[in-house]
Amino acid sequence: MKYTTLLFDLDGTLLDTLTDLHLAVFHALHAYDMPQRSLDEVRMMVGNGIKKLIDRAVPDGTPPEKTAQVLDVFRDYYSKNSRINTAPYDGIPVTLKLLSEKGYKMAVISNKIDSAVKELNRDFFAEYIPVAIGDREGMRKKPSPDSLFEAMTL
Repeated sequence: MKYTTLLFDLDGTLLDTLTDLHLAVFHALHAYDMPQRSLDEVRMMVGNGIKKLIDRAVPDGTPPEKTAQVLDVFRDYYSKNSRINTAPYDGIPVTLKLLSEKGYKMAVISNKIDSAVKELNRDFFAEYIPVAIGDREGMRKKPSPDSLFEAMTL
């Protein structure tokens, strides 16, 4: 059986976004005089969306209202600075080109904010990947299959 469609995650799969995420966490925590997190700590915290990242990054016992404020600062900073260090991993563009030439349909599904997923896909992979779906209101995060099912209909 030949596969015809390939679905990719974005952060840590197609794109190295860790440094920009770390800098955004640094900025948000610094704004509230909270202890900083190392790059390796942030690496272990990513993967379930930015709300979960900030929940993990703030000190234990941080009130939910304060965590929400840190998240807002993170969102604002990251929306303006998400592509300073972000780049495709070595070999990804040529791999996507080859897959496209072989006729594979491709999509990106991610727990990153939908607008950022669409923007990053447009900037780096639009030539090969026409569908990019991220986290948004009304859609459950991965591992729920909601974004996968949506991608398969586009």
